[in-house]
Amino acid sequence: MPSEVMERMFTLAQLAPSWCNTQPWHVIVTSGDATTRFREGLVAHIRAIGPSRPVDFDTPRDYTGVYRERRRESGRQLYDALGIAYGDREARAAQVFRNWESFGAPHIAIVTTAAEQGTYGAVDTGVYTGCLLLAAQSLGIAAVPQGAFAYAAGFIREHFEIPADQKVLLGIGFGYAAAEHPVNAYRTNRASLDESIRFVEE
Repeated sequence: MPSEVMERMFTLAQLAPSWCNTQPWHVIVTSGDATTRFREGLVAHIRAIGPSRPVDFDTPRDYTGVYRERRRESGRQLYDALGIAYGDREARAAQVFRNWESFGAPHIAIVTTAAEQGTYGAVDTGVYTGCLLLAAQSLGIAAVPQGAFAYAAGFIREHFEIPADQKVLLGIGFGYAAAEHPVNAYRTNRASLDESIRFVEE
């Protein structure tokens, strides 16, 4: 990917709003051999010990009600797009493992946030992440946010020598999409406004 395109993507994302304009996010971006070294190291780490705790931020304790339904629907849609049968545990596990390979993306962004900013710093960094994904889309770049990276925070911290005052939030694999790959025809559904928003006028 041309460096000017990548810089444009991150420049657009940098316009994200934050609490008191603190801009608590920091991003490490890999390319070329750096992506390969990180990917190989992460895969070896996961094969050796698996996803592990502690994580820098609490992950969901459970999925219930509509959140569970949406999660399951998303999984079914993904596996259907890839031609993976519901009962094929081996193929499903292999697809899940592709998270650690960042799905073959040529670039990986590790997004961290200032530890001292706590929850609001994480929220601000989430807003930044959303802006980054929209910036990528506007430039024709495919990007996949990966919460799974939270379960390798220790390895990531050591690999990139991330200081203790930064918490690892997520990873993002990005590059130009392989349009012919069936996964790129997969789209998640969205809840209606009635399900998510309550308008109050009186």
